[in-house]
Amino acid sequence: MRTKHTTHSLPAFPVYSSAFISEHELVLGGGGGQSKTGIKNKLRLYRVANDKNIELLHELELEKGEDAPMSMAAHPSERYIACGVNSSEEALKDGANQNCRLFAVEDKGLALSKTQSTLSVNELEDDFQKVTVFSPSGNLLVAAGTKDLSLLQYPSLSPAVSPIHLDKGEIYDASFSSNTLVVATTINLLVYAVPSSDTQAKSEKAAGKEKESALTALELLKTIERPTLPGNNAGSSFRSVRYHPHDEKVLYTLVNSVPPRTRTKSSPRRAFVCKWDTEKWEVTKIRKVGDKGVTCFDISPNGNLLAFGSSDYTVGILDAKTLAPLVTILKAHDFPPTTLRFNTTSNLLVSGSADNTVRVVTVPENLGATSWTFWVIVILTLLVLLFAFIAQQMHDGL
Repeated sequence: MRTKHTTHSLPAFPVYSSAFISEHELVLGGGGGQSKTGIKNKLRLYRVANDKNIELLHELELEKGEDAPMSMAAHPSERYIACGVNSSEEALKDGANQNCRLFAVEDKGLALSKTQSTLSVNELEDDFQKVTVFSPSGNLLVAAGTKDLSLLQYPSLSPAVSPIHLDKGEIYDASFSSNTLVVATTINLLVYAVPSSDTQAKSEKAAGKEKESALTALELLKTIERPTLPGNNAGSSFRSVRYHPHDEKVLYTLVNSVPPRTRTKSSPRRAFVCKWDTEKWEVTKIRKVGDKGVTCFDISPNGNLLAFGSSDYTVGILDAKTLAPLVTILKAHDFPPTTLRFNTTSNLLVSGSADNTVRVVTVPENLGATSWTFWVIVILTLLVLLFAFIAQQMHDGL
């Protein structure tokens, strides 16, 4: 289906993270990172009226030597965003890495509210906060790097449980239901029980006394192995995970396949979207979405649509029920998309890239419904023709 979409150039601003705080307010994070490129690291607040019109409302430049905001999440009910920004080398000499940061969005501006250290960074470890996710209630926040995950309480940013460290695999994403937290790693899905309010209160008290040993461990409920993918694959890895926002029995994962080694030509690294039944933890639907690895993923707040960005520069939208493709935008960027977000009313989709651009897509209100209605009409028409043929045969036989 055709839909309106427009590219917007943002000179000297490679985009790495994004979050909508309202229907038309978008925060972008980007910059040149800690490399000495001369490109400054910033947070920007935009008003996005539609796919053709975006307006810069405020720009917050980060301290010299700090990293670009590499991941971001908007609080579900308050005007705050959390993002991951590594401290500068100079600041690290004097204290811990204040990588997890909370910003208030007020009076059309961004202001730093709180910081928390969850990741250690040194010359031997080039880590950063690649995952930032709020719980549906907004009282919990995940901040995760490659191997380490912290579950923090909002708004204090104090630890809710003791941190998790992976011995195998790398963390790529996380998603909350009302009572579970699913962490997507390269090798499996880790399903944890969300701590109760009583546990959180005790953790808050322990954190206030700086007694990390008093924090409880996050309870691991299940470990889900990677699904079997169609075709000839040497392996696969989870890239992203999302619970359905209105049905906790449904979960979606993005899985990138590992092609088999051949001596002739390189095999495609295909990408698949999997729909899971979380009561049985079984895959109920699977669909290939491309012959290149997928880089980012999102589900619309109304739960009707899935969106993905691919390393072949494609942005696509799928029907969340059937996984049927609805929109495909080829060459959406010149570099692979780094971030992808629906707005709060599910009628806009924004993708960003390190090529200094964002693409704004207008999502038609009947997207998906049109496709379903079309197939219903086709099926009904075929049934009418079939019954007419049978009636004619019966009439001729009399």
